[in-house]
Amino acid sequence: MTSTTRKNSPAIKVYCLPEERAKIQANAAAVGATISGFLLSIGVGYRLKNVLDHQRVEELARINGDLGRLGGLLKLWLTDDPRTASFGRSTILAVLLKIEETQHEMQQIMRTVVQPRSGRKGF
Repeated sequence: MTSTTRKNSPAIKVYCLPEERAKIQANAAAVGATISGFLLSIGVGYRLKNVLDHQRVEELARINGDLGRLGGLLKLWLTDDPRTASFGRSTILAVLLKIEETQHEMQQIMRTVVQPRSGRKGF
């Protein structure tokens, strides 16, 4: 007795216009899937993650590194490290402002990854 696999099961044909096919191809590429895999996943109700979400996570990691470096500068100043002896009040205030701006940037990106975008259809 042979087991049932996708390869030995009958295919499903989908008729579409060239612009519809292009849209399907673009959507499949956006989630890193083949057209067949994309249509199968959508057809059985799987929620696909957009590759752009992964790019946003990498961006968050970069921003997190920036925050770490800024925090390190602040820590050096707070511990009276000789390397920060020339840091004046304006420099420290600028570092604190940059930390705040970077945190805000990080929150904005996190919202795009975590919260669904308007018009987003599950992938």
